[in-house]
Amino acid sequence: MSIEFIGYIGGHHASEIHPRSGPTLQPDYVETVARAHEAAGFDRALIAFHSNSPDSTLIAAHAASVTKKLQFLIAHRPGFVQPTLAARQFATLDVFNGGRTAVHIITGGDDRELRADGSHIGKDERYARTDEYLSVVRQEWTSEKPFDYDGTYYQVEGAYSTVRSPQQPHIPVYFGGSSAAAIAVAGKHADVYALWGETYEQVREVVTQVRAEAAKHGRTIRFSLSLRPILAETEELAWQRAEHILQQATALAEQNGFVRREPPNEGSRRLLAAAAQGQGWTSAYGPGLPGCWGRKVIRRRWWALPNKWHRPCSTITTSVSPPS
Repeated sequence: MSIEFIGYIGGHHASEIHPRSGPTLQPDYVETVARAHEAAGFDRALIAFHSNSPDSTLIAAHAASVTKKLQFLIAHRPGFVQPTLAARQFATLDVFNGGRTAVHIITGGDDRELRADGSHIGKDERYARTDEYLSVVRQEWTSEKPFDYDGTYYQVEGAYSTVRSPQQPHIPVYFGGSSAAAIAVAGKHADVYALWGETYEQVREVVTQVRAEAAKHGRTIRFSLSLRPILAETEELAWQRAEHILQQATALAEQNGFVRREPPNEGSRRLLAAAAQGQGWTSAYGPGLPGCWGRKVIRRRWWALPNKWHRPCSTITTSVSPPS
């Protein structure tokens, strides 16, 4: 059993309780955070993708230039670059950074955000496009001779890449998405399926579904679990800190005109994941997002864990399989 720790590198410092100041992309900040991840022993760092954000691949390239061992998980939205070109771009980057690249495929669930980049098809159709996209990408990475592909969304003739990733058989593909259409694509293409820190029952259900889909294609799959831990010396102090963070996040959200939403069940604690309006974050559930809480003891410290967040977490992700 192995565990991979994944952090997060943004273009600037900001969170639910820290409003952004300065430009969206701050090279010094990227360098500092990348070096901090490496010094702390993180295995990999995620770079997020949004329709209004700096390019994730270029941020990863810059972070790789100031580190030696840290690996990168580059969020990538299929459908806006030809798959053959994207495959060669990632392979080229992987040569430059010595095999430290992985790609996190985010098809996108917010129609409004997708339209900002010119995509006007529905969610299920987007996943059908992602299916074809990843089929072409994988062939571009691995084919020993020119190949053709004739799909609904992509048609290529004589496609072939002369640049090869140092990772074999190819660059790792992480995948996010929880709908039936998403899980079907994940089972076919993903090396690692990424899910949020839900309840044990919810995690077990999703893992079972993804494994079943992968088995249809004769494949096995690993899992990544994103959590937002809150650390303290005791359980009581952890909950006090969690409540303080909740109050700060709520105040910042209301200050920027976001609406508070109640959690789905009365027994859970509220956790509002809100961001400064200038960051342009959106969600299908609205920008004020509820969450539930669970608890876990790690290394004699209490972690108060949000049950679900709707944006990439900047803490710990594990590739060990959840409860089966």
